[in-house]
Amino acid sequence: MFAKSKSFLFSMSKLFHQHQQWREMGAMAKVRLKWVKNKNLDHIIDTETDLKAACILKDAIKRSPTGFLTAKSVADWQKLLGLTVPVLRFLRRYPTLFHEFPHARYASLPCFKLTETALMLDSQEEIIHQSHESDTVERLCRLLMMMRTRTVSLRSLHSLKFDLGLPDNYEKTLVMRYPDHFCFVKASNGNPCLKLVTWRDEFAFSALQKRNERDAVTSEDGLYREFKRGQSALTFPMSFPRGYGAQKKVKAWMDEFQKLPYISPYDDASNIDPESDLMEKRAVGVLHELLSLTIHKKTKRNYLRSMRGELNIPHKFTRLFTRYPGIFYLSLKCKTTTVILKEGYRRGKLVDPHPLTRLRDKFYHVMRTGFLYRARGLGMVSKEELLLDKVDDDGPEEEGSEEEEIVEGSELEEDSEDE
Repeated sequence: MFAKSKSFLFSMSKLFHQHQQWREMGAMAKVRLKWVKNKNLDHIIDTETDLKAACILKDAIKRSPTGFLTAKSVADWQKLLGLTVPVLRFLRRYPTLFHEFPHARYASLPCFKLTETALMLDSQEEIIHQSHESDTVERLCRLLMMMRTRTVSLRSLHSLKFDLGLPDNYEKTLVMRYPDHFCFVKASNGNPCLKLVTWRDEFAFSALQKRNERDAVTSEDGLYREFKRGQSALTFPMSFPRGYGAQKKVKAWMDEFQKLPYISPYDDASNIDPESDLMEKRAVGVLHELLSLTIHKKTKRNYLRSMRGELNIPHKFTRLFTRYPGIFYLSLKCKTTTVILKEGYRRGKLVDPHPLTRLRDKFYHVMRTGFLYRARGLGMVSKEELLLDKVDDDGPEEEGSEEEEIVEGSELEEDSEDE
């Protein structure tokens, strides 16, 4: 049983009192909004789909006892990697990362090992994981602290590994080095899970709370100080699609939503009416926090669905993304549904990039160079270029503005959870 301070219980009692007053005023009048396409954010999904697949293949080759993979061994990985082309064709696209050679015994069987360039990038990735291990441990603790039982299945966690920036063999390295933080357990259905050993009060502050506290220090605004005294609600940053923000009915609805008391995703919400507006804001806060924990500020909708029960969010939670387009964006690119935290990006670029995302930018730069200059291969990418702190990238974001358009007849169904 996790201990809770007297101040927390006092603040929660005030919150429930405020919410009771709110309910007496009537429920929010919700507005149904059409899905809005954002070309810049869709472009990110396009590029990072291939990037993630290449990183997964890189790690698989590195784990292989032979130091290479055969075309036959990866032939059925296309769906797993989220690719729209066969894996063999994908590997051949990027000779700067994957070196093709014939099998020693079966000359017609293509094999692939990592190039010197790929190995250099992998060593840089290892350095980042080591130097930022405390940050990774904190993010993993926060994820577990949001779960109802402080546990998450290893299957769900494995799906989020790339998005959370976990090292490839985190179960055998990262987790095992912190026995006072994590332990392995089995769920009632027998599935292996990771469990939080001890509640960490120092981590029980959401990204929204941190942002407001930071802003309070640099401004004269006393809203956060009022929030800490239980006299105000925290507001979510919002960036509306063009035309939505000016609509009176949308503005009125969002104003009502923002005035609702804010419940930290690390606080107990078992006493809140599951059908109430307050629970809806709490669910938005949980999804906001989970996306804030990812290093790319995005993840696939299906990955969230597998943890829905533990996170205590509605079964049909897709409606929360479509209902709050000022906070979230749903991308339908690459035959999947990806959820993006809009405040994490500005003009198609991460606002606060993690060192690992910068390294992945280099990785993608090497991929693109190999694709464009396959005939020349490794000679097109110098070691000096790889060591640069910043690699320029082309794409729609260079146009200098967010391109958005309402797609008529393309409303996302609230119960479309069958990805």
